[in-house]
Amino acid sequence: MAKVELKQPIIDEIRALLDGAVSATVVDYRGLTVSEDTQLRKTLREAGVQYKVFKNTLIKRAAEGTDFSQLDGFLEGPTAIAVSRDDATAAARILAKFAKTAPKLELKGAVVEGKLYDEKEVQALAEIPSREELLGRLLGSIQSPVTNFARVLKQIAEKGEGEAA
Repeated sequence: MAKVELKQPIIDEIRALLDGAVSATVVDYRGLTVSEDTQLRKTLREAGVQYKVFKNTLIKRAAEGTDFSQLDGFLEGPTAIAVSRDDATAAARILAKFAKTAPKLELKGAVVEGKLYDEKEVQALAEIPSREELLGRLLGSIQSPVTNFARVLKQIAEKGEGEAA
């Protein structure tokens, strides 16, 4: 069996992983301990992010013709790829936070919704709150004036009752 035939199923797996994804972040994982890697994988899995290690050439082949082909410049040395289908910034957020406690983890770059980001820009992406958190903030800001208005009306009503007695 030729080497190409052996690699094709892996390329197909990577294509399936990238198909429909909103973001892909690549990192250099060298130097992580087994326990750190296990914890990182667990955290990413809980957030719905798929994290795998593939050969760089296979990632390049699988990404050909997609937005993720922009990652080619970052595919050198040991590379792991974190792919998210739902939350565009989830992988960047989790990886950047984890890199603070495990400095051996190096962010290389990311493609988020078709745009290429380098390491510094990935750090900036990581600061963006999750969609749920942003929606919670929006709801809180909408709810706050209504709550304050209700308090004022209650105080006016209480004051009016006090004068009538």
